[in-house]
Amino acid sequence: MSAQPANTAPDLVNIEIDGKPTQIRKGAMIIEAADNVGIAIPRFCYHRKLPIAANCRMCLVDVEMGGRMMPKPQPACATPVAEGMKVITRSDKALKFQRDVMEFLLINHPLDCPICDQGGECELQDVALGYGRSVSRYTERKRTIADENLGSLVATEMTRCIQCTRCVRFTSEIAGTYELGGMSRGENLQIGTYIGKALETELSGNVIDVCPVGALTNKPFQFKARAWELIAKPSVAYHDALGSNLWLHTRRGEVLRNVPRDNEAVNECWLSDRDRYSHEGLYAADRVHAPEVKRNGQWQKTTWDDALAAAVEALKSVPGSDLGVLVHPATTSEEGELLVRLAQGLGSAHIDHRLRQLDFADNAVAQTFAMPVADVDKVKAVLLVGSDLRYEMPLLNHRIHQAVKKGAKVYAVNPAEFNFNYNLSGEAVVPPHYLVDSLLVLAKALIDGGVAQPGFISSESLAPLQLTDKAREAVEALKSGHAVVILGEAAVTHPQASWLRAVARFIAEATGAAYNELPVGANAVGLAKAGVLPGNGGLNAQAMLAQPRKAYLLYGLEFPHDFADGAAVANALNGAQHIVAFSAFANATLRDVADVILPIGLLPEIEGTLVNVDGLLQRVEAGAKAPAEARAGWKVLRALGGQMKLAGFEFDDIAGLREGMAERQAAVSQGLAERKPVQGLSRLVTWPIYRSDAVVRRAGALQAHPLNRVPSVRLNANEAQRQGLSEGDKVKLANAVLPLVIDATLPDGAVWIEAAHDQTATLPPYGAAITLSKA
Repeated sequence: MSAQPANTAPDLVNIEIDGKPTQIRKGAMIIEAADNVGIAIPRFCYHRKLPIAANCRMCLVDVEMGGRMMPKPQPACATPVAEGMKVITRSDKALKFQRDVMEFLLINHPLDCPICDQGGECELQDVALGYGRSVSRYTERKRTIADENLGSLVATEMTRCIQCTRCVRFTSEIAGTYELGGMSRGENLQIGTYIGKALETELSGNVIDVCPVGALTNKPFQFKARAWELIAKPSVAYHDALGSNLWLHTRRGEVLRNVPRDNEAVNECWLSDRDRYSHEGLYAADRVHAPEVKRNGQWQKTTWDDALAAAVEALKSVPGSDLGVLVHPATTSEEGELLVRLAQGLGSAHIDHRLRQLDFADNAVAQTFAMPVADVDKVKAVLLVGSDLRYEMPLLNHRIHQAVKKGAKVYAVNPAEFNFNYNLSGEAVVPPHYLVDSLLVLAKALIDGGVAQPGFISSESLAPLQLTDKAREAVEALKSGHAVVILGEAAVTHPQASWLRAVARFIAEATGAAYNELPVGANAVGLAKAGVLPGNGGLNAQAMLAQPRKAYLLYGLEFPHDFADGAAVANALNGAQHIVAFSAFANATLRDVADVILPIGLLPEIEGTLVNVDGLLQRVEAGAKAPAEARAGWKVLRALGGQMKLAGFEFDDIAGLREGMAERQAAVSQGLAERKPVQGLSRLVTWPIYRSDAVVRRAGALQAHPLNRVPSVRLNANEAQRQGLSEGDKVKLANAVLPLVIDATLPDGAVWIEAAHDQTATLPPYGAAITLSKA
């Protein structure tokens, strides 16, 4: 037998912790090595994802080097490992120091565990049990600190704060917003926002998770339940296509809060506020609790048998060619499969989930990322095309933020100066109708550098474009060998998205960069694979509205808020003879047009599969109870298909359904949209982060957040002056009157009116020419 080398990898060192030999990477800290071998070292300031502060001193351990003990215990979180090091975590000296530190930490900490919302899941409680004294030696009054109002999401009780600075390091290093900091020094040190404002980062809820005491807690959850009353159910977020992993904390079937579930490849240990607080929307006042049928103009609650019979009658009353099926892009793959079978059984080829898409020239569908999410924080260069990434997919933007901290360069071609939490190396900001030309400048830089000109780009279109040094710099950066081009929602929903997609793909291929296109909808990738797309001769979502059908089946959507062209959908649905709606909510506009409303469960309440941007199939079990008579959508579809005796509805359970599911290939074409010139102002449309779907729009705490802006017309100062308008004026456009806001982030020629508000949902769509007048 050959001798085995003691250390096979040059970047590993051999150390011993409490008599256990182990290997750990060079540069690691003792606490990381201890965690790897399952030896617990108490800590407060240390967090594996945050920079080291070493300010709580709870993790003091004895260290022996070269046969000699270090004279004083060392902080395990800030002491790097070295070859041959021996660590003793529970020596008499280490334990004495740890107990002394614990006693100091408790000098000013209030004894309010019985009324503290962190009770039962508090790191300070747990460590005090092992290292605290049974009786305090201090009789002096404890100091108190006034609380700050950090907004609608995070509650404060700063007298409990032990100044571990985890929250400060989170807002600076992870959120990149520097909203929290330490004020004063010594015993007067306190954590706050300096100016007493609400936290505005889209990741603010994570300070609750990193806080080791009850100083920062979940405001909507406050005083609702104790930790030991809750049941944790694994689930997946459904408000963007990242599919963040989370735990639903439920009591008697009701979701009381969401917390992150670790998955390094997807969301690490973080959760965006949209995913954390959206559960409030599940219990909105207009949630549908029982099947309803409209008879003689009046809505009546009824039985499932009666409602299904009415739905069958409505769907069979028109030929299949006159039936349109519109599906929300967060619908599960199982429901999507059954909707395809239902449409085929009824003879309809008109089915689509691409509700926000305006340009179907290339018949594009959502694709999986070429560069996995887990690799994005290692890139050297990024090109963002039409993307307000921070609010479109917060935790993908977090990966880019981490890459920038390591030296990555980010370039953007955008219709506004979106608010990134990192510095851009270059940015072209142009109105929506010039977005394609601005991207073509980068293509021209490549072509001038010797790359073969693709057939779809004509020399005439390139001739008038002015090549800039920044464009040359950007394409050179993308050739770094590890780069990515990201096409965002502001590009995918653009009226010339086919052009933006084609040019962005060309740039990616010519530079060797990966091409990642953001799917619009939590399961857009899964629904594309399931074939929730027009069949042969079928109409896409936009065409179904431009050429109205006599009957529609609406699945899981809210109109007009979820559509690219709200006016078109309102006209089409108002003129339809029959509408069957599978819906969790029923707003006034739906009740005006629908004949039957069948209440379905939302993702936390049902079994289902979502496919994320990496193509990862994530299956979830029902974590909460659907209200009253609401049922899982796949069960309702099975009952409906069975009642009509259609093929493909003979299965008994979801396992039987999954056995018969097939992956269908989408037919993608090479077409390009006609590029029409726009005179004057063109509308920029974005979906606000907290109005992206029906559940989020009903989450009270998110609606009270500063990022949820009131609907308005936004112009830059020069454009407003040209229009004869000033800040605060009431502006009339189409069928709405909105206040004017001066916004310096906008270029000349652009007017920014956010989508998905009641007042803006039916305005002319993205890219449309807009005429403004003073009301």
